[in-house]
Amino acid sequence: MSTLDSFIDAFRGYGTIELVLELAVIWLVVWVILRFLRRSSGAGVIRGFAVLVVVFAIVLRVTDDANDTFGRVRFLSDRVVGLVAIMLVVVFQPELRQAMITLGQAKFLRRGPSVRDRVVASVSEATDFLSKSQFGAIIVFERGLGLESLFRNAVTIDAAVDARLLEAIFYPNNPLHDLAVVIRGDRIAAAKVQLPLAPPGRVPSQLGSRHRAAVGITLDSDCLVLVVSEENGRVRFAESGELSSPIARERVSEELARRLAVSSIASSSGGTETAGREETS
Repeated sequence: MSTLDSFIDAFRGYGTIELVLELAVIWLVVWVILRFLRRSSGAGVIRGFAVLVVVFAIVLRVTDDANDTFGRVRFLSDRVVGLVAIMLVVVFQPELRQAMITLGQAKFLRRGPSVRDRVVASVSEATDFLSKSQFGAIIVFERGLGLESLFRNAVTIDAAVDARLLEAIFYPNNPLHDLAVVIRGDRIAAAKVQLPLAPPGRVPSQLGSRHRAAVGITLDSDCLVLVVSEENGRVRFAESGELSSPIARERVSEELARRLAVSSIASSSGGTETAGREETS
């Protein structure tokens, strides 16, 4: 029996709807795995494992119809495939853990209004203080695309979103006040996060590096950014590569809640410069 006949026989006896549903599920699983691997720092490792799996699959195919001469080879290949599966879990343990955390936090943020409301209330209270005091700030709200690659030189916080904590972080005498804070779900993930700057001309010339950084990160991800000017205390939002007009302090809570409730569409290009330590205008 040819390979094509074997392939056709595998699908005989299936109803059309059942077959379509199964193929859709398989496609979805493969797509999720590929998307996860693309974002993972260990994506390169998977190539080596893929080569091993292909080699052993070929060995099994070649020796399938042979006699017991290759019995030991088949035995070892079966064991190695199981070992590779265990090694994958070990190699991608940090990514798998982060994926589970992100999944749980995304559920809270999008389906748990009470959690989102607490985040909005805390950030809005802190923003009001920072705006009145004219303390510059950049607060990044992580969405579907992870921002772990920016945490390399940042300071990990991993604390509940709290207005007083945000106010303390952005207080000018605090060593962490420069650069950005990243909020993941209902947690402050990191502070002193350096963001890529938007290309020149993307942001009005009267605005400085703080606003360019706010726009720059939204060119590379689907995050939402709240930025407070150090010069005049004005509050703006950056999303999908666009910077909003100044938002009145009393409207920050309403605008933040609205934007967090709506999924954004990330732009596909962005600058490669990095944010300076202070806004220049």
